[in-house]
Amino acid sequence: MRRKERHIEDQTIIQDILNTSHICRIGFSDTDYPYILPLNYGHEDNALYFHCAPEGRKIDLIKKNNKVCFEIESKYRLVTDEVSCKWTSEFRSLIGIGAIEILYRAEEKVKGLDIIMKQHGKDDNQYPPKMLDKLLVLKLDIKELTGKQSGVW
Repeated sequence: MRRKERHIEDQTIIQDILNTSHICRIGFSDTDYPYILPLNYGHEDNALYFHCAPEGRKIDLIKKNNKVCFEIESKYRLVTDEVSCKWTSEFRSLIGIGAIEILYRAEEKVKGLDIIMKQHGKDDNQYPPKMLDKLLVLKLDIKELTGKQSGVW
């Protein structure tokens, strides 16, 4: 990281960002141009969980190349000024890489969905079997993770 004073080294802060944010942007690649998607997620045990339809571009890309990058931001705030060149932003963010896998078994899907729902504030979950059959759960095992912040914290 170029600006070392912005590097987040405190693992408590990194875990807080992972556990309190709601959107993760995932970058996929198998062609000349990357493909990025914002997804709701849940975090537990150094992994991120997502739910999705069982077909589509994202699934096709995972099957070709399951190595992805991702970004999560937290507490973004635009700081304005009368002088345009003095505008800035305050934020905390995480950038990482990892491998993503598709979970097919019902018990794996339920575990992943429970983690996602917990991230969003719900613990008493019910998943009708027909709905479980119609969706996939993705698990991203985090390989590397870097935190960055700007502003006064």
